[in-house]
Amino acid sequence: MFLKVKDHSVTKEMFELHKDETLDMLATFPKPDILLLPKYYESDDYISHTDGRRSLFEMAYHLVKGFALKKKVALLNKLQKNKGQLLDIGAGTGDFLYAAKKNGWCVAGAEPSEKATTIAAGKGISLLENTESLADHSFDVITMWHVLEHVYDPENQIKELKRLLKPNGTIIIAVPNFNSYDAKHYGEYWAAYDVPRHLWHYSKTSIKKLFENEDIILQEILPMKYDAFYVSLLSEKYKSGKMNFIRAFKTGLNSNNQGSKNGEYSSHIYILQHLK
Repeated sequence: MFLKVKDHSVTKEMFELHKDETLDMLATFPKPDILLLPKYYESDDYISHTDGRRSLFEMAYHLVKGFALKKKVALLNKLQKNKGQLLDIGAGTGDFLYAAKKNGWCVAGAEPSEKATTIAAGKGISLLENTESLADHSFDVITMWHVLEHVYDPENQIKELKRLLKPNGTIIIAVPNFNSYDAKHYGEYWAAYDVPRHLWHYSKTSIKKLFENEDIILQEILPMKYDAFYVSLLSEKYKSGKMNFIRAFKTGLNSNNQGSKNGEYSSHIYILQHLK
């Protein structure tokens, strides 16, 4: 066992993190039955499925989200100057697809949450429940922004990404990094463990090896510097019962500073390609 962690946001149940030394990857244990997983998302505080701005924290989240969306679209355009077919898996309330569509991309998305898809529909973004009906090799770029950690079977998900991707297409994966400074600083209170919604906890090694098994090659790793501050703020709440903005900001700065030295940021963006 690597660590015992509490579901701080919904059920308050305890889980364990078990480490796969070969992959340098953590697994949430016990892994809930797939039919029981929805109950762990049943909270008005699950911010990815709402556009709420009820608190200072939620307003700060959406402010940072606005900056992040611009950076994500800029990354898309940098990777593929001729805008094409984009698929976003785990699209939430559709903000990323909305921004990409406005920028000239042809967009499609999948999202299992009925609540989130209803909000997305209000923005003119129609989302599928899953990707099974989509044609083989039909997308230039596929994105999963903080989604792979939620997937019940990541190996099958990677096979599905390969099926959907055009030859020489690009996959963009963003996930938290349990080797970061803020993860070690907060330990069991680190908000990005988010058990059991996060079933898997990745490192650079695990992403590289899992995708290499499907002949998808890691091309580049980019930092998500905003995540260090957001995760630290939520971690402070879990640890002390209140949001300590100053302490969280200092921890976020320290995490990014350490990341600039050792390459281990709070979250990473992985750019991968299936080269043919």
